[in-house]
Amino acid sequence: MENLQHILDQIPIRHDTISQLMLLGVFQGIFISIIILIKSPKNIIPIRLLGLFIIVFTLVLLDNYLCYTGLMKYYINFNDSTEPLVLLWAPLVYLFIYGVLKKREFRFKNHWYHFLLPFLYFVTQIGYYFHPKSVKLTAYLSAYFPQVERPNLPDGLSFYYDVIKGEFRWIILLSFLLYIILSLRIIAQSSNQRKETKRKKFITKYDFTKNIFVLFFVLILIILAIFLNFENDLGDHYIALVQTLVIFAIGFMIFSESRFFEKSWLADKYETLKTEDKHVSIGDIKHFIDNENYYLKKNASLKELSERLNANPNYISKTINLKTDMNFNEFINLYRIQLSKKRLLDEDFKHLTIEAIGNSVGFKSKSAFYNAFKRHAGLTPTAFVKNHH
Repeated sequence: MENLQHILDQIPIRHDTISQLMLLGVFQGIFISIIILIKSPKNIIPIRLLGLFIIVFTLVLLDNYLCYTGLMKYYINFNDSTEPLVLLWAPLVYLFIYGVLKKREFRFKNHWYHFLLPFLYFVTQIGYYFHPKSVKLTAYLSAYFPQVERPNLPDGLSFYYDVIKGEFRWIILLSFLLYIILSLRIIAQSSNQRKETKRKKFITKYDFTKNIFVLFFVLILIILAIFLNFENDLGDHYIALVQTLVIFAIGFMIFSESRFFEKSWLADKYETLKTEDKHVSIGDIKHFIDNENYYLKKNASLKELSERLNANPNYISKTINLKTDMNFNEFINLYRIQLSKKRLLDEDFKHLTIEAIGNSVGFKSKSAFYNAFKRHAGLTPTAFVKNHH
């Protein structure tokens, strides 16, 4: 143990511009991921997957920071512990793109195989994780401080995991290549979304996901260049700098979408309403719609709803729009679609046709039901039923 401490004391601590940029990236990544996971609704899984990607991405960046600065000597048992997390990058980016552009529900039981490679790699490295500190110190010194003397290793240790660890770089690149192809396919299929009706948002969801993919693709090209020019982990600090830039770029894209930067945040079209009209909250509206089953009325209208709530229709419209990012019809249809999902799978409604179920929840026609269902659920009622049987 004394010999180990003597070697650890020889590892220099370095703080320079590169390490400071890395640390900024770590704090930014933690901040963004917390914001995403706190603010995104639990049922919006693709956005939460993006938050998970940023967490994993940041943990790897933190590992690189500790290794580069020499601070890893205080946490030597964690050396190389984030390697399996790198293999999560590509699947998480792909599943984010898949969820946003394909509008499919994410279920772990249907997508577990995307996490198989990171899990299998973790299993192959269990021997390393349970080896004594001297083994991890030797691995760290070999990669970052080859000039420092190595500790003596205990006799009888098995290093079977080195076979897989030695190919880790190429496993990463193969994983990246596979998911680049899968992501490109989805982006190409969804390119028509650029022609969507123009909204208040600064960029469409297609553009946002495409930009995330471009960032990831550039990162992969840089990683490949570094792998080809540096042995071991000697070029990892360059990868960490690019990681920092990626985190800041994602942060910029997210924050630039904030309503804070819209004109309506300061003065919107509803600002001329009298203050006495502004007394109905989104909670009041939802409470009334739920209790009265108002959405089941085929002739539900904003005018009638405002009369029932004794409020200005413009203010009702404003409240729904600002709190849900939907207009009145979309808001009412969301209730109808949620109920129709239950009835499509309910044995008590099995005798009804899909069109009849649409009528039973308030839709006037089959086409209106199908269009609203696909908009809110991402697939047709028929496909929804097939997916659940």
